[in-house]
Amino acid sequence: MKPDQSSVEPLLKVTPAGIYCAAGGFFIDPKTAVSRAVITHAHADHFSPGCAQYICSASTAPLLRHRLSTQSPIVPLQFHEPIKLGATTVTLIPAGHILGSAQVRIESDDSVWCVTGDYYPTATKTCEPFESVTCDTLITESTFAHPFFCWPNEEQVAAQIDQWWQANQADGIASFIYAYALGKAQRVLGLLNPNRGPIYVTRQVDEINQLYRQGGISLPEAPVWSMKFGLEAWPKGLFILQPSARYRQPFPFAGHYRTAFASGWMLDGQEAAKRRVDTGFVLSDHADSQQLLQSVIASKATQVFTVHGYADLFAEKLNSLGIQSTRWHLPDEHELDHPNPAA
Repeated sequence: MKPDQSSVEPLLKVTPAGIYCAAGGFFIDPKTAVSRAVITHAHADHFSPGCAQYICSASTAPLLRHRLSTQSPIVPLQFHEPIKLGATTVTLIPAGHILGSAQVRIESDDSVWCVTGDYYPTATKTCEPFESVTCDTLITESTFAHPFFCWPNEEQVAAQIDQWWQANQADGIASFIYAYALGKAQRVLGLLNPNRGPIYVTRQVDEINQLYRQGGISLPEAPVWSMKFGLEAWPKGLFILQPSARYRQPFPFAGHYRTAFASGWMLDGQEAAKRRVDTGFVLSDHADSQQLLQSVIASKATQVFTVHGYADLFAEKLNSLGIQSTRWHLPDEHELDHPNPAA
């Protein structure tokens, strides 16, 4: 029989360097260089360069190495492969966010905790599908926990992109979609109809595409644009670019183009104008409000800590349902930029 959780030392706590497990001697997604870091995925806001050791999923390891500026040791783990760290056993479980993204399950003699990292419960073509984790205490992201956020299905978004691309071709104008180079760009690429026309990317996106292909993900052909493809190819093409390319075009200008941004934030009709694009496509790699709620309930956790985004609102919702919940403020976590998406 497990002891009363209120009478034992919490397995995880927030420190200036991030979430720390004293019993295991490791940090999860640390904000500064630490001796041992367990990394949920390879987005830059989930790891810090200079750590003495990184532990991550086998699929994340090549992506993390690509993005690190150091040669620190990386310990790759297969999903569901337990590793003993101090007095704990750590297992990585697929999170469905991007290739290699993992939830971190930590088991001690007293309890089981889980840190979700970023997660997306609906299966996609470009990463391992999310798996629910049963635990006593759950630390969950809350990026899109406001009830306003409810995602359209992927087929709808793919059809919208295809129609937009086709209309641009009819007008003799290239189609630019801005999407994060790691994860979202590959998700967009996987939705495209390669028979519609040529697809091009930037060098930064291509580097990640190659790592995805090496990781077993099938993606349509998408070379880096150059003038060798000819001016006649430009108005037929769809180009996937990282968001920073809105301010500095990464390849030679060859004609007019229309722009779009792929993000869950595009559900707010004002976001396209804020991001200086012509239109937006609602495509997120994070759980929406109902998916977050369903995932917490499925975990059977009796204690929940919420982080990021609408963390306060989500904690209030969970408490109203009888699930003990508290917001955690992580180091360097900025206050939400979108306080009222329905406005």
